[in-house]
Amino acid sequence: MNRTRVTTEGGVVEGVAGDGVRAFYSVPYAAPVTQARRFLEPQPVDPWPGVRDATTHPGPRAPQAELPPSDIDFVPLMGGEAPGGFDYLTLNVFTPDEPDGPRPVMVFVHGGSFVAGSKDAPIYDGSAFARDGVVCVVINYRVGIEGFLPIPGAPTNLGLRDMIAALAWVRDSIAAFGGDPGKVTLFGESGGAYCIAHLLTSPLAKGLFHRAICQSGHAYASRDIAHQQRIVKGLARRLRIKPDRDGFLSRTAEALIPEQMRIMIPSLWLDMRDRGGRDPSFNVTRFLPVHGDDVLPRPALEALEAGAGGEIDLLIGTTTEEANIFFAPGGVRGRLSRFAVLFFLRRAVPRARQALRAYGLDAKGTKPGEALTRAVTDLMFRWMVRRTAAAHAGRSWVYEFDWRSPALGGDLGAAHAVELPFVFDTLACASGDRGLLGPAPPQALADSIHALWIAFATTGRAPWPPYDTATRQVYSLTRQQAAHEPVMPAAGFLP
Repeated sequence: MNRTRVTTEGGVVEGVAGDGVRAFYSVPYAAPVTQARRFLEPQPVDPWPGVRDATTHPGPRAPQAELPPSDIDFVPLMGGEAPGGFDYLTLNVFTPDEPDGPRPVMVFVHGGSFVAGSKDAPIYDGSAFARDGVVCVVINYRVGIEGFLPIPGAPTNLGLRDMIAALAWVRDSIAAFGGDPGKVTLFGESGGAYCIAHLLTSPLAKGLFHRAICQSGHAYASRDIAHQQRIVKGLARRLRIKPDRDGFLSRTAEALIPEQMRIMIPSLWLDMRDRGGRDPSFNVTRFLPVHGDDVLPRPALEALEAGAGGEIDLLIGTTTEEANIFFAPGGVRGRLSRFAVLFFLRRAVPRARQALRAYGLDAKGTKPGEALTRAVTDLMFRWMVRRTAAAHAGRSWVYEFDWRSPALGGDLGAAHAVELPFVFDTLACASGDRGLLGPAPPQALADSIHALWIAFATTGRAPWPPYDTATRQVYSLTRQQAAHEPVMPAAGFLP
């Protein structure tokens, strides 16, 4: 490997070059989140003297819990051990080794239920994008209490503000890496995709990206600030601190993690349903963006319907068996009782019993956990993705990832996040006996999906008709053709 240098506004960074790619790791887009800077908007980069080493990874990541044991190896998806430190508002840049430019830019936002994740997860290696002529940027941002809790005395939506700061860095600095700041595609999966769907409507993000790809995320995933502050008050009581910035500053970020993870567990004492009896998090997370501030003045779905983000081309889609990721590992799906699935879904939608019956509850041969998995797949993901595409005033294309992973004896299937190694063309790191993809995932499928993402980032178009509620064209990534999709049962139980 050779060394390569680029001059940014913060100073000179030195990365590595080889195999047609130049890579720069943990380049700051904002200042380190020291104790004094916690619960503040991202601050400008601290300039550094000399040359900053950007050759090694992983770097520090946002404070979060360690991965729990699982019969699937989630390290390639979530990242493994990482060095500690405050300097984690950083990004990785992968750019073609050839100086020709300017190149299209793709900025990736990782998922993790708004409480976890890292730019350095092996699946998110952007080298294949760079080898194929794209400048790929992968970012960190604040998560959990530090990033998605509207604490009185602190700015709201700090995780989203971090993303906006990273996009501003791309606008100002990516040309030095061969990228075109006028051709930026923001793409992400799960929590990252939910954030992108909301940033489509944010006045603060306007003009910072021109195309968007939302993988398993949509515009129905925010709460009113006052409603989300129920979590602030609940955590403060349990931590015996004041429910404000000073109170939370009295505990280190790391000391907050155990209580943050306890509050993630569905329980009787914290009910996050809104006045309509719905919880857009579906009990999967307590942490979501909030609306009613300068970042998101109104709910994103409502803003899309009013025309916000109409100038941005949108590629959006899901996997066919999203919720398998929650209920297949450990055999949870097969052990869930009728009482448990009713309790779970009642905390998310009205008429939960009817919704579960629409997905097979009480049908002969269908276990309660199977009905819940099907229902959550459509309610939490697939239907609202279609609603987001329909609400978007600009061009939208909807896809479906339907390749079934053989992991867990075939029980994982086309689960949430399974498409990611195909998008990044990083199949090897997610393969194997405990891998997300099983032993031998199809390289040809990765080639076609990876190429489709690059083509969209380059042209703002997809090779099938845009989505509308009359024709409802959805593109199968395995069959490589679009077809009419009927309305889902979930439509009767959601906004």
